[in-house]
Parts: sequence; structure tokens; C-alpha cells
Amino acid sequence: MSENQRRGVVTRLDDGRQRLEFRREWPDPIDDVWAALTEPDRMARWIGTYEGERGTGGTGTFTMTHEEGEQEGSPTTILECDPPRRLAVEWEQEGSENWRIDLDLATEGDRTVLRFVQVFGADVDVVDFALGWHWYLEKFGAEVTGTPAPEVWDDFLAEVGPAYGRS
Repeated sequence: MSENQRRGVVTRLDDGRQRLEFRREWPDPIDDVWAALTEPDRMARWIGTYEGERGTGGTGTFTMTHEEGEQEGSPTTILECDPPRRLAVEWEQEGSENWRIDLDLATEGDRTVLRFVQVFGADVDVVDFALGWHWYLEKFGAEVTGTPAPEVWDDFLAEVGPAYGRS
């Protein structure tokens, strides 16, 4: 998959909101990809921690531990959890609309495909969010495959940023 194919794609919905979608795929079994997405030890290696009830309707605190500076957890709700196919979560964002992330896994041939979707307001500049999710999805892919994850944001930005119009 080329770097351009790995980039998030933004489309406009009929109501003007913006839909950001990423697609990733691996030769790993769907159950392993699901485990990398949801098991606490594996989550901690690529994005952060979730403390709370698991399963549809579960509530807790999600903390993105791979961010610079002090990390604070956000109240989070698991909207849908259908292992190993679908996870939809929403967490509160201070000073803006809550974030809802939809993650769908499917088997296509001998590959597991992840579809990541987040919808933003009509006037939101989505580029920096797309870059951030691209970074986390690269870290997630490394967790799935056991390969080295990106470690230095500035190096990642120098490599991937131009495709998003950032450097």
C-alpha cells in the first residue's frame, strides 16, 4: 500500500460535515488485529489506556498516553462492541464536540481490513487530526505486525506531512 493510499481521505456528507476515513490491511487473522485494538497491554503500546467497563454501553476513562505533555483521561463511552468486527467509541473533548470513532474489521481474502472513520463539523480543519490518526494507525500497525513503530513525531511529520500539505 503506497503512502498516498495510507493517507486519510476526507469526504463531505450531505449535511456538510466532514468524514475522515482510513483503511489499513494486514495478513494477520482478524482475532489478532482485534486483540491489538482492544487488549489493555497491547493498547498501551500504541495509543493509551482505557479504565472502565468493557462492552457495548460501557463507560470509563480513556487516556492517550503517547501524547506530549501531561496526559489527562477523558470520559468515554463504548457505543458498540461486536468482537471481532466492530468497535465504536465516543469520548469527551474539552472545548469541542465529543469525538466518535468507528472501527470496523473485515476479512477480505486472506487479509484483515480495518476501516477507521471519524466525522467532524463542517468548518473544522481536519488536516492535523488526520495526521495525528495516521501516526496512531502506523503505531497500531506496528503492534499488529510486531515491527518497529514510529517514535519521533518530527521524523514522521517530515515523511508523511507533505502528503497532507504540512511539513
